[in-house]
Amino acid sequence: MKLTDVKCKTAKAKEKPYKLPDGNGLYLYVTGTGVKSWRYNYRIHGKEKTYTLGKYPQITLVEARDTHKQLHKKVTQGFDPMLEKKHAKIVGGENAANTFEAIAREWHEHKQSEWTDKYSFTIINRLEVDVFPLIGSLPISDITPPVLLGLYRSIETRGVYEVTRRINQYCSQIFRYAVITGRTERDLTRDIQGALKNKKTEHHAAIEIKDLPDLICSLQRNEARMYKPTRLAVELMMLTFVRTSELINMRWDEIEWDNKRWVIPAERMKMNRAHIVPLSKQALQILEELKGYNGHREWVFASHTQPRKPMSNNTILAALYRMGYKGKMTGHGFRALALTALQERLNYPFEIADLQLAHAKKNSLGEAYDRAQFIEQRTKMMQDWGNYLDKLGLEVGHE
Repeated sequence: MKLTDVKCKTAKAKEKPYKLPDGNGLYLYVTGTGVKSWRYNYRIHGKEKTYTLGKYPQITLVEARDTHKQLHKKVTQGFDPMLEKKHAKIVGGENAANTFEAIAREWHEHKQSEWTDKYSFTIINRLEVDVFPLIGSLPISDITPPVLLGLYRSIETRGVYEVTRRINQYCSQIFRYAVITGRTERDLTRDIQGALKNKKTEHHAAIEIKDLPDLICSLQRNEARMYKPTRLAVELMMLTFVRTSELINMRWDEIEWDNKRWVIPAERMKMNRAHIVPLSKQALQILEELKGYNGHREWVFASHTQPRKPMSNNTILAALYRMGYKGKMTGHGFRALALTALQERLNYPFEIADLQLAHAKKNSLGEAYDRAQFIEQRTKMMQDWGNYLDKLGLEVGHE
């Protein structure tokens, strides 16, 4: 007698498990605790086997009969549904282990001992933001050159061509890792060489030396109504001409007050080398003033809205915009401005000025970068630079 929904629903637990047959080997199995599941008994190649379809009522009577019909047809044709189920599970497990994301994370874990924490975080963050959402769930062997190119094109639409180039490098290493671990046959990134757009040359806007007095005047008047620490950040950037990221992440414990210098740790420098910034009396005065705002916090330039974090990377740029320097000056522009002025107005040799900028290459004196190299000359230069800016400010004030 065929089962009905009412009979399935009202079936109660008994002392021992029992079966409610529906025909052709399909039945509802009721355990001693009342758990119900659909099962199918069949014989194949002389052996009795049981295939579990799933629990009731998650799988209804109608759904169980439909699935049973398909399974029974396969059995009559000589196919064992249990073997197919096991194969599908194996393949599914292999695919889960061989997705691009799974292999990429395995590669990242394998390599991260060779990297700094900052570089390791940068790589996995770029993959999580730009790569995994699009191709992370695909088995790596199913990815084709057009799929990979489509990924890169989606990133290029943001105009971040350098990011696209670096992600291509990461993907190349991931594919090569998959090759040597037997998960794919070749590095697909080679197939799309030449298809990526070239990086656009970016020129950081910077005013000329003759325009520096007007900038100082604008800072003094503060008609842009900047929050005081923001204005002090712009002034300190002008005095130290460090990179924006180096300035906004400045910590109080990096300042050596007795030595009158700021030592930026290697992990925060672009070239992963510690860098000394001699502090002029003008820079030290700014830092003393900043103590009144953020002296009790970790960051010298703590965020106004989230004081447990440093100020935003765009704060200084936004301040320059409000001052009327959009397209004319950037935070990075202070570096170019200082390099030129130190040579043309203060007569310092390029080698000393460039060394203070902590550029990547060997300096023109032919010596590898040393954080304390020419520190006496650099200390004098930084104080002369502070005095020069002070003089321009006084001249502006007396006009």
